[in-house]
Amino acid sequence: MNPANTAKVLNSLIQTLKDGQEGFRLAAEGAKSVELKRVFHEFSLQRAKLAGELQMFVRELGEEYENSSSVLGTLHRGWINVRTAVTSQDDQAILDECERGEDTAVSHYRDALAEDLPANIRTVITNQASDIKDAHDKVKALRDQGGSASTPIAA
Repeated sequence: MNPANTAKVLNSLIQTLKDGQEGFRLAAEGAKSVELKRVFHEFSLQRAKLAGELQMFVRELGEEYENSSSVLGTLHRGWINVRTAVTSQDDQAILDECERGEDTAVSHYRDALAEDLPANIRTVITNQASDIKDAHDKVKALRDQGGSASTPIAA
């Protein structure tokens, strides 16, 4: 894959991560449960870190990297309804929307790994995909508990 195409794949993932970062930030603000606030905040920080890793690769490829979520800051890529859930201040609804966003992120990572990528970048994306899948599974477990974070699930 040529550097411009690799950068395109990476930028798509960066947008997905930035959307997740913003979605989890909003979820943390809207959640009633202190534990959910903590988990969402940690996932938001995780997404920022992962995006930074990919931005470094894009820079090394000599290309411009994404620095914001998609559609000029409007949540997309599965996170579009998180704002509505947050305004309802219903932890279960927030978890439902976070899981939907995570489903999309898992799918985008799967698509990226289907591309022809340099080995070093593929390794990083594979590791990040595992982190994203773990986050998805934790959000799903919290959702399945009915929004109750009484059994702590570490982020």
